[in-house]
Amino acid sequence: MSTFAIIVAVAGWALPLDGAWPPEPLGSPPAWERGPSHAPDTRTDFALVIFGADTVVAEVKDTPAERSEGLQFRDHLPDGTGMLFVFGTEAPRSFWMKDTYLDLDIAFLDVNFRIVDIQQMDAHTEELHTSAAPAMFALEVRQGWLAENDIQVGHQAAVVFDPPGVRRRIY
Repeated sequence: MSTFAIIVAVAGWALPLDGAWPPEPLGSPPAWERGPSHAPDTRTDFALVIFGADTVVAEVKDTPAERSEGLQFRDHLPDGTGMLFVFGTEAPRSFWMKDTYLDLDIAFLDVNFRIVDIQQMDAHTEELHTSAAPAMFALEVRQGWLAENDIQVGHQAAVVFDPPGVRRRIY
């Protein structure tokens, strides 16, 4: 067997199946032998938010604590990425930009993932940005990205939660 084949076989065997990186340290007992974990869940859930030919890979925030933190304290948001806020019901939604270092667009979406409002939000402001209609979701992206991709109020998104190969651990 060639050296390359051996390396590929060993690498395939050593990589975790759930996409976690880094893998558990060598010599660690398997998860089922360690018992329940009290460590915080370091996984980040993702969704693909698709508008025709344009897709946003968005971190999903669906708890009050996660939604409260949002994109605060971040200084970079690559094009084609963002954050999707998920609420349990449709209602008017309000956001502000305190402790947020980036200028953002926010698209408010209804229960059917149709955009009901788009607003531009400037960094470091405490002005409330309230949706013009009830929303169940809010998508934040780099300011200008929605206009550059001709995404407007009334457009329909397709959303794929936890797409294969996109879920990962943050360290």
